[in-house]
Amino acid sequence: MASSFAHAQQSNVTARRLSPEDVRRVAPALEKYTQERLYGEVWKRPGLSPRDRSIVTVAALIARELTLPMTYYFHQALDNGVKPGELSEIITHLAFYSGWANAFAAIGPARGVFAQRGIGPDQLPPASPQLLPLHETAEADRASRVGQQFGATSPGLVQHTTDVLFRDLWLRPDLAPRDRSLVTVSALIASGQVAQVPYHLNRAMDNGLTQEQAAEAIMHLAYYAGWPNAFSALPVAKDVFEKRPR
Repeated sequence: MASSFAHAQQSNVTARRLSPEDVRRVAPALEKYTQERLYGEVWKRPGLSPRDRSIVTVAALIARELTLPMTYYFHQALDNGVKPGELSEIITHLAFYSGWANAFAAIGPARGVFAQRGIGPDQLPPASPQLLPLHETAEADRASRVGQQFGATSPGLVQHTTDVLFRDLWLRPDLAPRDRSLVTVSALIASGQVAQVPYHLNRAMDNGLTQEQAAEAIMHLAYYAGWPNAFSALPVAKDVFEKRPR
C-alpha cells in the first residue's frame, strides 16, 4: 500500500515540469543560471543545432537514469526535430551502452509523451528492419583486433559485440550513423566512461560529426552531466582531435 502511494506520488511529480517560480522558491540562483546561462546562452550557441543538443541531452538523461526531467526533454526533442522513430531508436541503442534498466526507465516517460502527441506504432521503427549495408573491411578489422585482444578472456562478449552490436544494432536505419555515434559518445561522457571515448569519438567523426560539434557536445554535457565528467573527457578528445588527419 505504502509502495503504491509512493509510486503514485512519484508519477504525479514526474508528469509535471517545475515552473520557474517553483525553482525560485527553493534555489533562486539556480533559476537565474537556468534562464540566463543554460537556456539563454548554451542552447543558443551556434556550434550545435537545437536538434543535436536535444539528442545529447536525452542521451545524458538516459545514461544517468534521470527519469524526472525526461518528459520535458522528450517533448523538447520532438519539438526540435527529433523524429519519434529516432527517439525510439535512441532508447533502444542505449540499452546496450547504458544498460537495459536505464533504457526501460525511459519507456514510461516516452510512452506518456507519445500518448499525448498521438504517436502510434506506425511512426516507430519495426523490430527487424532492412539493415544498412555493412562496411565489410572496417568491421572485419575491428572484429579481428577485438578478437585478438579479448577473445580468450570473454569469447561470449566478443561474439555478441560483433553479432549484436556492430552487425545489427549499428546498422538499424532509423537513426543515422552520425546521430547514433553522437548518442554513444554523449552517453559515455555522461556516465564517466572515458576509456571508451577514443574509439567512439573517432567513429563519430568518421560518421560525419565535426570537431566543432564534438567540442560543443562536451561543453553542453557539462551542464547536464556535470563539469567533472566533461573535463574528464577533454584530454581524450584533445588527443583524438590532434591525431586525426587534417
